Amino acid sequence: MLQRIWHLIVKEFLTLLKDKRSRFVVIVSPLVQLLVFGYAATFDLNHIPYAVYDEDKGERSQQVLARLRGSPVFEEVARIDHDAQIAPLVDRRGVLFVLHFGPYFSARFARGQSPPLQVIIDGRNSNTALITLGYLRTILADFTIERLDLNPPARLVTRAWFNENLQSRWFIVPGIFALLTLVVAMVTTALTVAREREQGTFDQLLVTPLTPFEILIGKTVPPFVIGLLEGSLILVAAVYWFEVPFRGALWLLYAGLAVYLLAAIGVGLMISSLAVTQQQGLMGAFLFIVPAVILSGFATPIENMPEMVQRITLLDPMRYFLVIVRTTFLADPSLSLLWPQFWPMAVISVATLALAAWLFRHRLY
Repeated sequence: MLQRIWHLIVKEFLTLLKDKRSRFVVIVSPLVQLLVFGYAATFDLNHIPYAVYDEDKGERSQQVLARLRGSPVFEEVARIDHDAQIAPLVDRRGVLFVLHFGPYFSARFARGQSPPLQVIIDGRNSNTALITLGYLRTILADFTIERLDLNPPARLVTRAWFNENLQSRWFIVPGIFALLTLVVAMVTTALTVAREREQGTFDQLLVTPLTPFEILIGKTVPPFVIGLLEGSLILVAAVYWFEVPFRGALWLLYAGLAVYLLAAIGVGLMISSLAVTQQQGLMGAFLFIVPAVILSGFATPIENMPEMVQRITLLDPMRYFLVIVRTTFLADPSLSLLWPQFWPMAVISVATLALAAWLFRHRLY
């Protein structure tokens, strides 16, 4: 039996490497996506364009503007002198916000009164707007305390654990690790049986001494190995190219990756068993991948989702692996700490592989 399975595994690897589309999916596509996501996907804001409407033109307004100009986050791109110029500038996305100093800003500031300072901000992207307002509030609060010689009632000292510089890349790149291994494992698995049917070799496979169980194992091992190799490549790129620290145990990451790949392969085999053509297999794979990524917490916190949607995320293996991969990269967790993520993913793996085996036997007969 082992010899028959081994020959089928070798045959699957040769088929994958000979097919141009499969080679592109396995080799080129993940590397391109890693570079694109690694550099383009970021929550950090830099060079935020803004305009100034200064009716005060006093000393205090110039001091506030000097702080903004000295920050690498903000970039002054326009000066305006009339209310009617504000709306067109924001509407065409020329600036993210307009800083409007009232005519008595400096005078009221000198008297210890609340000076009129208005921020007109483009709220179409609420996340960007909120982050920008947070930056502005920090700058203005520090300026007020310094110029009025105030002693704040409490001094806030911030200490960030695990991501000391609060770089979003340290959060996103480990997420890409989970995303790309899911894509590679799902697509290569979803195409495996569909390719046999489309090329007319599936019937030849059925007349061999291989049992359905042996065929299933032979179809499972190649995407599993490819997923491990792909994950290793992304791990090396994350650590040495994107300089994301890896502080956890390597065996813990690979244990989580193995269980995660089995869950993805189980779903892929289910899709492949139902698909007649490779196009149907690809469509089925992406119909699963897109919701899985959205519901995993890759970009938006699961806690912010409606309660019903949060319950649906419990069926998503990527939800659990994201916690494992991000924690092993940035922290040094123990198995006991990550066990609540391991066992649900293992249950999903067993369930999907069992259902894939049932569908596989059902479709054979």
